[in-house]
Amino acid sequence: MMKKRNLFTLAFAATSLLASLPAAADRTVIQNKGSDTLVNVAQAWAEHYREVKPDVALAVSGGGSGTGIAAMINGTVDIANASRKMKSKEVKAAEKKGQHPVEHVVGYDALAVYIHHDNPAKSLSFEQLKDVYIRGGKATKWSDLGLTVPGCKSDKIVVVSRQNNSGTYVYFKKAVLGKKGKFRQGTLDMHGSKDVVDLVEKTPCAIGYSGLAYATDHIKMACISKKAGDDCVNPSVATASDRSYPVARPLFMYTNGEPTGEIGTYLDWVKSDKGQCILLKKGYAPIRNVSCN
Repeated sequence: MMKKRNLFTLAFAATSLLASLPAAADRTVIQNKGSDTLVNVAQAWAEHYREVKPDVALAVSGGGSGTGIAAMINGTVDIANASRKMKSKEVKAAEKKGQHPVEHVVGYDALAVYIHHDNPAKSLSFEQLKDVYIRGGKATKWSDLGLTVPGCKSDKIVVVSRQNNSGTYVYFKKAVLGKKGKFRQGTLDMHGSKDVVDLVEKTPCAIGYSGLAYATDHIKMACISKKAGDDCVNPSVATASDRSYPVARPLFMYTNGEPTGEIGTYLDWVKSDKGQCILLKKGYAPIRNVSCN
């Protein structure tokens, strides 16, 4: 008899708990996919937004800007995250499928150039970076840049890049190599932003590029100048905000048309002081000056 009573009590408790939760049918799920640069802050936004709107769930995934944009073109995502602008051919492809991408700037990022902690380089110019990264570039050894790197016995520069579906890859290529420039062959192409930083941290011979938010105390970020001899600028939230850092870039969210309903409410919250303070704490620059606790 006691056993039956316990089973009844457990069943009643479970039913009461389910009744207190929002019914699955009553929940709105917003599909959010794309940039690996943005994925950490997008996940943080999603977690905090649960407290604001418990009946709205954000399904966040990375995969690169190209992946998010492709999902936008195919109509399988509500919000596409991108660390680059959509290309005109992508917009046309979306329009052909009945999608009408609308761009929203949700923050700014400094695209940092990472080198090993023991690398003696204090600054690097665009010209030097181009010599390292471009196909046929003349800098294949650190000594070509006048440097001797402790722990790098081979002297050969290990060139770390991103896969070509990455917005970071596209932005760096355009900014540093030029519109027609191609990456040198033999680069180590990482899937994610964190993967770049992890590899360079452990590899004295390496150089790589990734978002500022992935910096750690165990790796060095080069001071960058557009021209040799010019004053260099260090990557930081401040230099991304005022765009004085040579490789500062906007971060985007794309929606199909002007967002309405729960998607519009969510994007308004992302751009609010609360949302922008979360972005700032994650190492990105907000779209405007905000006061955060």
